Amino acid sequence: MLFTDLVYIGIEFTSGRRVLTYAALDPDLNMIALADAEIEEALAFLAGQKSAIIAVDAPSHVNHGIVRKNLQMEGLLPHSLHDLEMRLAEYDLRRRGITVRGTDAKESLCSAGVRAGFAFYGRLSKLGFEAYPAEEVPHQWLETNSHACFCVLLGVQPLPRLTLEGRLQRELLLYELGLRIHDPMAFFEEVTRHRLLNGLLPFELVYSSAQLDAMIAAYTAWQVMKKPAEVIRLGHRSEGFVTLPISALKEKY
Repeated sequence: MLFTDLVYIGIEFTSGRRVLTYAALDPDLNMIALADAEIEEALAFLAGQKSAIIAVDAPSHVNHGIVRKNLQMEGLLPHSLHDLEMRLAEYDLRRRGITVRGTDAKESLCSAGVRAGFAFYGRLSKLGFEAYPAEEVPHQWLETNSHACFCVLLGVQPLPRLTLEGRLQRELLLYELGLRIHDPMAFFEEVTRHRLLNGLLPFELVYSSAQLDAMIAAYTAWQVMKKPAEVIRLGHRSEGFVTLPISALKEKY
């Protein structure tokens, strides 16, 4: 199916190298698509969009030692240089209390999931997608970090992402941001003594953690195009930028 308007898509890698979750929003934040898919299936969906901006929750580049160089210049090198195996954007998030994984300097040393992300960016390039910002280009991609997005929008560390309460918290945030999804508070309206005693909770009303991560990535893509003054990009050109849907960061989360 082709869409005449710009589509905002979030990508979350879920099971290593072959499976991902994607969410697609229209300009009014209606959910066009939400699916767990094989990479080839997801690429076919992306190729069918007349115009789209994609936010991918995966590193786009290896690190180039910028953090190490900066700390060396300041005389702040730690005893273990392995602690510096991260990109500038990842270092900036970590120093603010946002836990993110560091990206190695060599692709061969990165995890299978990270290498799958690198390969995915390569496939996007072959489909004609270019790195944001690219004027007058109908297909663009950007890198984000879903966990960091939730942190900065909530203003605090979110509850653990795999727990029911963590999922409800994230879903409520997305609902409050304007995504046209069902009200997560309806979950509590469906909980009765009988259903609780019999383990019949309405889990169908709660999205999976991967779906929520894909949704916040899609929202970030929407924010970049709709409210560009309300996003921030962290990092360095050689290592790639991480885009977050907020204009300024707190010192600590």
